[in-house]
Amino acid sequence: MTTAKRNFLFLNIGHLLDHFFMLIFTTAVLTMESEFADSYGRLLLLTTWSFFFFGGASLPAGWLGDKWSRTGMMFVFFIGIGASSIAVGFAADPLQIEIGLALVGIFGAIYHPIGLALVVEDAKRVGRALAVNGVWGNMGVALAALTTGAIAEFYGWRMAFILPGIVSVGIGILYGLHLLKGAEADGAGKQKKTPPQVPVSIQRRVFLFLIVAPMIGGLIFQATTISLPKIMDERLSAMLPETSEIGLVTALVFGCAAFAQLAVGEMLDRYQTKRIYLFLVVVQLVMCLLAVTAAGWLSLAITLPLMLVTFGIIPVNDWIVAHYISTEYRSRVYAVKSVLVLGVGAVAVQMTGRLHEASGSFDSLFIVMAACAAIVLVTTFILIPSRRPEAVPAE
Repeated sequence: MTTAKRNFLFLNIGHLLDHFFMLIFTTAVLTMESEFADSYGRLLLLTTWSFFFFGGASLPAGWLGDKWSRTGMMFVFFIGIGASSIAVGFAADPLQIEIGLALVGIFGAIYHPIGLALVVEDAKRVGRALAVNGVWGNMGVALAALTTGAIAEFYGWRMAFILPGIVSVGIGILYGLHLLKGAEADGAGKQKKTPPQVPVSIQRRVFLFLIVAPMIGGLIFQATTISLPKIMDERLSAMLPETSEIGLVTALVFGCAAFAQLAVGEMLDRYQTKRIYLFLVVVQLVMCLLAVTAAGWLSLAITLPLMLVTFGIIPVNDWIVAHYISTEYRSRVYAVKSVLVLGVGAVAVQMTGRLHEASGSFDSLFIVMAACAAIVLVTTFILIPSRRPEAVPAE
């Protein structure tokens, strides 16, 4: 395997682990209510700071990557997020759990500004590389539900944090050895493509879009990924009573949704971006409305396409940055977008927990998500140019 392929493999594994660790708690919490004598809604709030730092710490992480070393920051990511997860497993009370989860969010924030920059830097086909990397990240979401449910049921919720933490530290050591063998080769001579100069007026419109749409859409993404294990638990519990069974179904939904990015990535090379985005958001809006009253297997039939389009939107936002924003501003726009998309996770945690605590169900959450999808739909229609820019060889 070439150095470039090993680099890409480690970056993909890192994306998987990033989303995996951020969602361990959302499934493990299903088995923690009795030990801590508290409700799901209040326990879920313990992960608020984790999601806040997951987005908020992206800017300093990106700055450190530029000033120090991107590959060095990736090494810190693997070791730090694994050690933080192990600390959560040894926590003695809710406060220690909250602190440990916050550390998971801080180290998890390293990946997107650093890992994404490394993926784009080494890629021959940026769109395909982003799609493949995105699938790995979403498979981490799926595996979090599957493995956490199984480990928590058979070995307890603490081991659901400790075992993956040990694996991440081990991978970090392997990555460090990989770097020592010369993984930082610069890949000179690659022919890359960059977009032509885009008029400043269009860039301003697109930048406004990239503030509103990814943030509001990110609220939908974070809310669905956080709440899906509990949604499946509530609406399928009569047919699937075991936590491991709920985890398996949730993992299958996430796993199928992950591959939507590959299809969308191919579509971006062939069809108008604005039409793709509008189609995805319309489906998202309709599915959120239908999910309000759905129960049993019907809820699964509605949730699957909802997650397909929610995950499918992710590479479109990154593609828009790469093709409508000039090179000199692109890294900063990626950083801002990451902060908005990931930082809104803290809002999603509060929104999901408090709405469920108040109503005892997820009906109101789906209504709020439908309203968010409507905002994104209008924003896309107004701000995204209908004309598609064409990439040209870089000078």
